[in-house]
Amino acid sequence: MSGQVVVVGGGLAGAKTVEGLRERGYDGRVVLFGAETERPYERPPLSKGYLQGGEERDTAFVHPAGWYADHDVDLRLGAAVTAIDLAAQDVLDGSRTRTGWDHLVLATGSEPRRLDVPGAGLTGVVHLRTIDDSDRLRALLSAAPRVVVIGGGWIGLEVAAAARAAGCTVSVLVRDPQPLLRALGPELAAMFADLHRANGVDLRTRAEVSEIVAAGDGTRVGAVELADGTLIDADLVVVGIGAAPRVDLGRSVGLHVEDGVVVDAHLRSSHPHVLAVGDIARAHHPFLGTHVRVEHWANALNQPATAAATIVGADEPYDRLPYFFTDQFDLGMEYVGHVGSHGYDEVVVRGDLQNRELVAFWRRDGRVLAGMNVNVWDVVDDVQALIRSRAVVDHDRLADPDVPLADLVQPV
Repeated sequence: MSGQVVVVGGGLAGAKTVEGLRERGYDGRVVLFGAETERPYERPPLSKGYLQGGEERDTAFVHPAGWYADHDVDLRLGAAVTAIDLAAQDVLDGSRTRTGWDHLVLATGSEPRRLDVPGAGLTGVVHLRTIDDSDRLRALLSAAPRVVVIGGGWIGLEVAAAARAAGCTVSVLVRDPQPLLRALGPELAAMFADLHRANGVDLRTRAEVSEIVAAGDGTRVGAVELADGTLIDADLVVVGIGAAPRVDLGRSVGLHVEDGVVVDAHLRSSHPHVLAVGDIARAHHPFLGTHVRVEHWANALNQPATAAATIVGADEPYDRLPYFFTDQFDLGMEYVGHVGSHGYDEVVVRGDLQNRELVAFWRRDGRVLAGMNVNVWDVVDDVQALIRSRAVVDHDRLADPDVPLADLVQPV
């Protein structure tokens, strides 16, 4: 297992890849490139506990500062890889240094989508991606009484909850009829809309932003103008309209790129010695029978173990079901599974939707595709087992809280 592995991307996926290699007994050289100057950290706290001040900065880091040296990992921070040479099997970084590899792992993550309207570059218009962004945003929330969040996805809603906790007046602008509509469908998206309105958020749906309007000095944000001419006063605008996978490096050398770097179940790209993990990996999923790209923490946490296994020659395809979680106000939620492009027939709810204490199931042809537990805990394993069983489940038994989920795994 000698040789050299280069990992490009200093986030959670990159850090867990080098960890996985050492745990697998890989004794060759390992080089980890991180474009940021901070050592690898996890991103969920940036819009949740850390942003609200409930978690210390050190808790976000994947490993202690000395871990990389202790495990003979050449950690190169502030070093962005600018080019890949497949023929020479090396990478070029910003200092014009070339580093060779026997295996290359791309873990470059995603970048926030930018708002394309006049005024989007004004001071006070911010995005949230890095730990420095979270530091700045936390400071701004303490000094900006009027906050407008553009976008009703997970990041936007979590920031809105943090802003309300900081005492800000908050407006959330969503282009769709409901926030999270594409992720959850109308049945459960309405629950999150009600949650935010109940906590004092001015949630506006079907809202199209036409301009960020400058304040009197001409440099800072003063308001957000909607397409219908409505002006919403703002001291701070947080843009959370999604993210795009960073695939330029892979595309530049001819890797198969289609909504991410396309990889097999072992995370190998169209080049057998180049792998991709995390946000950028559009991986074939053995259970789901299709390629899936997931921009959530669990993929960045768990896919690297498969990449490490592949590099050391083990046959361990990645088949974990997609999983994500959120915390907003007094709501905690976990979601597991994948509805897919074919959609679902119905959502079955067991529990109390009005009081937001429930488990919801997305079904097609009587089979559970995905499940979401809201303020109900210790059920994820049972939900996953139900999904994997492919059992046709009786609607009434699925909705009945008195029927243990484990009893539904076998076909009825």
